[in-house]
Amino acid sequence: MQIGNEIVTQQTTPSSIDLSGSWQLTSVDGEIKSTITLPGDVHTALHRAGLIPDPYFGRNEEKVQWVAQREWAVERSFTLQEVEGDWYLDIDYLDTVGSVYINGFLALEADNSFRRYRPDVSSMLKSGDNVIRIIFASNPGVGAERQKQQPFYVPYSTGNSPIPDGNMLRKPQCHFGWDWNIAIAPLGLYGTIALKKLETARIEHVVTRQVHNNDGSVDLTVTASLFAKHAGVAQVYFDLDGERVRLDVGVKGETDVNYLFHIDEPRLWWPSGSGEQALYTLSVELSDEVVTKQIGLRTIDLITTPDASGARFAFKVNGREIFCRGANWIPADALYSLSSPEKTEDLLQSAKAANMNMIRVWGGGFYEQDYFYDLCDRLGLLVWQDFMFACNLYPSTEDFLGNVAIEVDYQVRRLSSHPSIALWCGDNELVGALTWFEESRKDRDRYLVSYDRLNRTIEQAVKKALPGALWWPSSPASGYLDFGDAWHADGSGDMHYWSVWHENKSFDNYRSVRPRFCSEFGFQSYTSLPVIRTYAEEKDMNIASPVMELHQKNAGGNERIAGTMFRYFRFPKDFPNFVYLSQIQQGLAIKTAVEYWRSLKPHCMGTIYWQLNDTWPVASWSSLDYGGRWKAMHYLVKRFFQPVAVAAIPSEDGKKIRFSLVNDTLADVSVDLSISVLTMKGERKHLKDVQAVSSPDAAVTAATIDVSDIAEGTLLAWRFTASNGMGGEGHHVNGTYKALELEPAGLMVTHEYVEASGAIDINVTAKGLALFVMIESETDGKYSDNAFDLAAGESRRITFTPAHQLERGKLPDFRFYDLHSCQSAD
Repeated sequence: MQIGNEIVTQQTTPSSIDLSGSWQLTSVDGEIKSTITLPGDVHTALHRAGLIPDPYFGRNEEKVQWVAQREWAVERSFTLQEVEGDWYLDIDYLDTVGSVYINGFLALEADNSFRRYRPDVSSMLKSGDNVIRIIFASNPGVGAERQKQQPFYVPYSTGNSPIPDGNMLRKPQCHFGWDWNIAIAPLGLYGTIALKKLETARIEHVVTRQVHNNDGSVDLTVTASLFAKHAGVAQVYFDLDGERVRLDVGVKGETDVNYLFHIDEPRLWWPSGSGEQALYTLSVELSDEVVTKQIGLRTIDLITTPDASGARFAFKVNGREIFCRGANWIPADALYSLSSPEKTEDLLQSAKAANMNMIRVWGGGFYEQDYFYDLCDRLGLLVWQDFMFACNLYPSTEDFLGNVAIEVDYQVRRLSSHPSIALWCGDNELVGALTWFEESRKDRDRYLVSYDRLNRTIEQAVKKALPGALWWPSSPASGYLDFGDAWHADGSGDMHYWSVWHENKSFDNYRSVRPRFCSEFGFQSYTSLPVIRTYAEEKDMNIASPVMELHQKNAGGNERIAGTMFRYFRFPKDFPNFVYLSQIQQGLAIKTAVEYWRSLKPHCMGTIYWQLNDTWPVASWSSLDYGGRWKAMHYLVKRFFQPVAVAAIPSEDGKKIRFSLVNDTLADVSVDLSISVLTMKGERKHLKDVQAVSSPDAAVTAATIDVSDIAEGTLLAWRFTASNGMGGEGHHVNGTYKALELEPAGLMVTHEYVEASGAIDINVTAKGLALFVMIESETDGKYSDNAFDLAAGESRRITFTPAHQLERGKLPDFRFYDLHSCQSAD
């Protein structure tokens, strides 16, 4: 304002103060002082300050165990010019047991990293400088104390979690270790940390409900849940893609405000590969706050009708059954500070690029941040959403269940408007866990009742928050209130099939079961050599070295990888080829399962393999390396998940091979299939040409040949082109690869830098038979194809797109692998 000729700047306190950024970090005992950036985690802050080594390198995991055993405090100041009115803290993703103080006054006791907290702090503030301090208890310490307070012992999976009693805490269970994760029990704050002024009211939740009418129109009911400390009138604006309306609403306490949008000609949201990912922008606005969501209009049903085999398990979107092709998702990083929306988007883009249409958010990690589900909406990736309970037993005390009910209500209302959310699943493998522990085997009734109380609490909270939600009690499960063995019973429900990996059965064993929907199955490989070099020195490049063993978290995993090689291959000549061959055999294992189960369609309507990504550099079941590189398997996934695919399936007696043609599209597809044999010199000898037709959403047999037509010392090969432009190729070995007398492939390679795009074109030509040609470089990036075959005289042009722009004229050093050179000293 102006007084005379003097201009005076009037300072006012904003209605929201973002408290993220730099904080002081100290151990509560005062020994360690540093800084931390919030959102962030304590381990990363200590590493960046040089106070601990990189937990991911070498055997440093063992050296940083003390961090989780201590109590830590974070603190910062902020300034308020005026303190009149009602103020509250807005906090989420606080991990996990924390006491929050404002100017020395206790504002919050938090103990659930999956809840949002909004405590009133009006009476604690003062004009001028204020101090906020958060004291984080030791997660393992609190877990141990709470275990002692249980009326009976509640066991956890010691094989997964070397840090005990994680099941006592509502935080990611994999933080205490898993058979693919580092065990360091991280802590910190990973979401919002803000001070906000409550004017008339604030928005707590925005939830939508859709009714799809017979005439094709949609009624979209939007419910805004408001909170007001005092009685008043709030002006609420609802806006759907520019259609805007204002409502004046009396508020006090919690008030639900509803508005219905009628959409005559809706654009429907479809999963990837089935149609458009149409999205509408919905906003709910108060005078000082706006919540914006992207909304997709679609119907989704879970079909579980009984049939001759048991009961179906199929998703139907917009009236059409969808075969689900996908993978399990675990947290993008073991340490929050090392993750980012950009890294998550890269991982999910790789899922879509490999022809996936579903991601299962597994129950031992996080309910992911909003941007994760926004990405799934845009990419057309259906989300199977577990609640965060995995592989342990859990308390059923009143305080624990009350905490869980609040968690579920918050998460369901936060996420339910995302069109990508397909299913709410109660837990991961808790029914099976009842048989894993001595305590629950001896007293199954007690622990079964305890489990049922937890499961019912989750179910009731889901249905209260979202009437009509698609609910599945557990994964795997054969049905509602069915506590049987869904690992081996394949007639109903969803199945986790682990006999090939954990029971050391052959790849052919995948064809011994006929799942209705397989939501977990997997086979391990080593992470790629460039990633291994980020945590291991040259002296550690041996699968039996202590460093390599520490980066293998599954008991017996290294032995199983090596033992499988003895079963199928001649042993690789050196460590780099060992890594390469581990990835090839991983891809072959999952390919065997997926191709057979897809051929059973519509009996089987989903294959969700374990797992998409890694949390740190480790030997695991992932098809994407830590950092997002594609392993050999991911290139195979792109082929065997193609909506139109052809696969060779041997008969049970081994005398015939049928060519399965799968069509997941909405249209009839005709296919030209050329079948041949390949000699060890790489000569392609034609057997027959076939034309086949598949109706929409079907699997048919395109051709059948006798195994006797495949001469000894040759392998079966095929190529196909489909009427919709899709195509592909493959080979099948009648026996084992180690029985083949492979000859040198004679690979010849040329490179060409593409000036316009910054990519590199690689031309690969073979003089002989080249199986599973794999290109690799220390330079991070993606290849247009990889792990491919070439016959004699054939060429393949591959485009390498680097993750970062290369220095002009400087080409990466590419390495080339193939099956013969891997197994031969030639």
